[in-house]
Parts: sequence; C-alpha cells; structure tokens
Amino acid sequence: MTLWNGSYPFYPGVNACFPFDATRAVIITIFLSILATFIIILPGIRGRGRLFWFLRLVMGLFVGAVVLTVQFTRDWETGWVQANTSYKSFSHAVVNVDIGLNIGLEGVNITLKGNPVNQINETINYNEYFSWSFDSNYDRTYSEGLEKGLPSPILYVAEKFTSQSPCAVHRQYRISGHYASATLWLAFCTWLLSILLFSMSILLHGGYMLLLTATLILFSLLFLFTVRNTHKCPMQFGPVSLKTDYGESFWLTLVTGLLCLLLGLGVIILNSMKPEKLKLIFNLDKKKGAEEVWDKPCLLAEPSCSVQDVLMVPPAELFEVTATQL
Repeated sequence: MTLWNGSYPFYPGVNACFPFDATRAVIITIFLSILATFIIILPGIRGRGRLFWFLRLVMGLFVGAVVLTVQFTRDWETGWVQANTSYKSFSHAVVNVDIGLNIGLEGVNITLKGNPVNQINETINYNEYFSWSFDSNYDRTYSEGLEKGLPSPILYVAEKFTSQSPCAVHRQYRISGHYASATLWLAFCTWLLSILLFSMSILLHGGYMLLLTATLILFSLLFLFTVRNTHKCPMQFGPVSLKTDYGESFWLTLVTGLLCLLLGLGVIILNSMKPEKLKLIFNLDKKKGAEEVWDKPCLLAEPSCSVQDVLMVPPAELFEVTATQL
C-alpha cells in the first residue's frame, strides 16, 4: 500500500524491538572463557599466593572487558518518556507510547513501544538505529527512514540529531564520540602493555601503564562531559519532554577509570615504600627462598647434604684451599 507519491506511511509488517546486543555478548563470552580457563589451573597455585593471583586475574580481565565493551554500547546517555502523541503523518490518531533514546559513541538508538503494544489495529514496537560513524551517513539514514514511513515520534527525535537541524548537536556528538572512541582504544592498548609488564615482573612500569590507562579512560569521559553540558533543543511530546542523563556505560567507564587510577597509584607507592609487600602480592617472594638456599652452609657430614649440593656455590664465594699431604 503506497500513498503520497509512492511513500510508505507506515511499515506493512511489524518491526520488532531487538534489544539484545550480540557484540557485547561475544566480548563478555570471550573474557569469561579466559577467566574459566585460568580458574581451572588455580588449584595448582599453593599458599596465599593463590588469592592474590585470582584477584589480579579478575581485576585485569574486568578492566579489559569494560574498555572493549563500551566501544560498542549505545547507552552512554539514556532517556525515557511516556506520552500521548500522534502515531504517523497525515493522521489524527493518538496513541499512548513509551519513547526511549539511547546515545552511543557512534549513533543514536530510538525505541517506540505502545501501551498496550497493540493499538489502532497495529503492533507498536520499534527499535531504530541511526549511525554517524565514519562509514555511514546520518542524514541519508534519516532520509531512508522518511521514505519507509517510520512513526512520527521516531522521526521527530531523529531529526534533532541531523546536520541540518537548528539544534546543531550533530557535529558535537559526532566529534566527541570519535575522540572518546579513539581514546578508549588507546586505553585498551596501554592495558595490554600493563598486563605484559606485570607478567614480566616489571612492576613499577606496569603501574605507570595503569596510570596512563586511567588517564585515557577519564579523558574519554571528559569529551562526553563537554558535549553533555552544551545547549540542547527540547524534545517535547505534548506536556512532557524527553530528557537524557548519563547511562550505564558512562558510569561503568568512570568506575573502571578510578579503579585503574587506584591500582596504579597503589603499585607505585608500594614499590617505593614497601617493595617486599608488592613482591608478595605478585608472588615474587619465592626468589627470597632461593637466595636462602645459596646462603645456607652445607657440610658433607650431614646426611641431607650431597656432593652436588656442595658444588652449587656462587662463584663469588669460591676461595682457594691449600691441601697438605700427610
């Protein structure tokens, strides 16, 4: 059915809402698989070093999973409103719907769900995504939505973020999202370097890398904070308006950045004040036991001592012995 110069006034079928994020599920599954793999070998670690090793593993995987996952989430800013509004153009039908707006680093996600879902002989349950990433054109996606005949509330919200909109927020959100994404990718790289340095027992430089990771994460939030405090056009639906606030991804990233900051400072402070405690946390106190073996004197008269033990003497402790024949 086509009207008004061949355009569709509404979808001929139901465009079901699909909130499940496949990318997030894949990333979480990979990190949980890594965690499960290392838990299998956990019983092989003896003593209290097992607890410290497990805590380092969990915190390291948590930071990496968060920094990588928030790149693809769409809930950096979220907002919901329930309103009575017109459903489609050239129609006086009014429906009661929940309108949701989720803003991510690469675009906006707009949902529309009826209360109840079935109204005016149609199923009102939509979930539309408009991207402003490098390989997509937001204005073209919006024009395609007009041609398809998306419901009026979705088009009204999406129009606020077009480049031609008087709100002038498209460029600000797009640039801040790109800078925040690039900064988070750098943070992911520095996190990998910190894991590598800690595994090589270079603890001080690993702490520096954690501080750099925290700095990059907090800088990415700063980019979004600046655009959040700019003037926005109101999205009015009758007597109510749709307003957004910081979402789950923003707060989770903030917690991760503060965690990296505390861990990095803790490693640096312990390295300067109590390095033996730091070595204990990273299971490096075994070297002390090895040094005690070198320093322990061994006599052939002892039953627990062998000729091989006597020969294992550091070269610096060798001295000349003069033998006299009887």
